[in-house]
Amino acid sequence: MSGVRKRSVSLNGHRTSYSIEDEFQAHLLRLAGERGMPLARLIADIDAVPRRQGGLSSALRLHVLKVLEREALSGRERSAAEPPQQLVD
Repeated sequence: MSGVRKRSVSLNGHRTSYSIEDEFQAHLLRLAGERGMPLARLIADIDAVPRRQGGLSSALRLHVLKVLEREALSGRERSAAEPPQQLVD
């Protein structure tokens, strides 16, 4: 995993920054692309969700984690319906 990098974004007309690893940033970019929205809009949507503690950077990491967990569970449900496949060496 790469080191944490500081990034800037404009949310609702205000510049702000967040610090996040490249791997998390790549997932945020993927999610924004899949949803057909700019990255800044995705970040603004995540930022708008009330949270008890932590800043924007933590909220972004947690959002990515939740999405990846849902994707993994969804994949497991699909694979449970399919017969097991033999691994090829």
